Amino acid sequence: MTWRTARVGHVGRHMLRSGIRFGICLGVVSCVVFAAPAARGENLPEALAKAYQTNPALNAERARQRATDENVPQALSGYRPQIVAGLSAGLQSVRNLLPDNTIQSANLKPWTVGITVTQTLFNGFKTANSVRVAELQVQSGREALRNVGQGVLLDAVTVYTNVLANQSLVEAQRANVAFLQETLGITQKRLNAGDVTPTDAAQAEARLSRGRADLNAAEVNLAISQATYIQVIGNAPNSLRPAETVDRLLPRSRDDATGLAFREHPAVMAASYDFDVASTSIRVAESSLMPTITLQGSASRSRQSDPTLSSSGTDQASVTGQLTQPIYDGGMAASQTRQAKEVAAQSRQVLDQFRNQARTAAVGAWVANEGAKIAVTASEAEVRAATVALQGVQREAAGGQRTTVDVLNAQQDLILAKARLIGAQRDRVIASYTLLSAIGRLDVKNLGLNTPDYLPEVHYHQVRDAWHGLRTPSGQ
Repeated sequence: MTWRTARVGHVGRHMLRSGIRFGICLGVVSCVVFAAPAARGENLPEALAKAYQTNPALNAERARQRATDENVPQALSGYRPQIVAGLSAGLQSVRNLLPDNTIQSANLKPWTVGITVTQTLFNGFKTANSVRVAELQVQSGREALRNVGQGVLLDAVTVYTNVLANQSLVEAQRANVAFLQETLGITQKRLNAGDVTPTDAAQAEARLSRGRADLNAAEVNLAISQATYIQVIGNAPNSLRPAETVDRLLPRSRDDATGLAFREHPAVMAASYDFDVASTSIRVAESSLMPTITLQGSASRSRQSDPTLSSSGTDQASVTGQLTQPIYDGGMAASQTRQAKEVAAQSRQVLDQFRNQARTAAVGAWVANEGAKIAVTASEAEVRAATVALQGVQREAAGGQRTTVDVLNAQQDLILAKARLIGAQRDRVIASYTLLSAIGRLDVKNLGLNTPDYLPEVHYHQVRDAWHGLRTPSGQ
């Protein structure tokens, strides 16, 4: 009696091309793990492009960066004159008692219109340093935006490969259940013929129940991964195609990886700009102790403002220069200066911390990527060996040399090996993208995604010199 094995391991072709090729098939048993995709479906670059354009977390960060851009024109306003126009009007009733005991009364309608122009000539370089702080904040915000973009793209890779892996696990568990059902049927026939004991049938039935529970767990995990996919990508997964690694974009050595992470990771660069912001803020605080020179010009016209004057109106114009020098402010400026220095010292420590974290993350990502390659190779060998073992046990069981439990154990070894291979191939893809993220190069440009790159510089230049009006520039 020959036991059929085609349902056990025939799953299709690779869904993850890890760069390590293997295609050894034994009989009708395939050693490949992931289920075969449809002829045309969504691939990983397309999913990444959708996440890059529609992910809510990334769009929220872009809005935050556009708000940060507005710090620059606000700081630049210190260079520009402040113009204020005023208009007042009212109704005034006047009643005067004159020396000759006569009474003079009148109902006046006074009004005044005027304009005042104030220009700061010197404020202890506060404006210049404030502009520098705002520009550094913009640079830091751009790096923070790039870091969030990397995180979103890496999340998209993770959910994409999770769906692929869980789909393959479901197919493998379904094949396992079908095999166990067939095994139970054959065992029951042999029990009726007196070739096996009731224990064999009970064990086959127990394994079938366990297989159905494993299939249900795999289906639950698939549903969860599909829901997460919708959250990150923005649409339901549909006929996902193979996911490839990005080995072509990775550094060639661990030292290269750590060096790139130390210099180019957006978290490190953002922390560097934050340190510059804190250092420049010291000079902003110190400017409060320096003199301020302003020039003010005003012109006004008033009518019926003073009933005691013989004329009914007054025109005025003036130009005034003013110099102020703080002498004592209760220690406010000195405290703010000391505070700014402490913040700068803190920012320096944070920068060192981020550099160390980036270096450690790069080493970990490099080692994980290399380990993932070895894990895939080992898992492939395990699947091949488990397939051969199962076929051998089946032949021996048909000849009476093995029991039903031996066949069930061999089948369990094979399905566990397949699950490990599916996980290893998934981890292989994720590890390559994680390493690319660790060196700060997981972005649209390096990946060559077919989607417009979001350029924060566009909005910055739209608002930098927008010194009047309330028009909201385009966010894209």
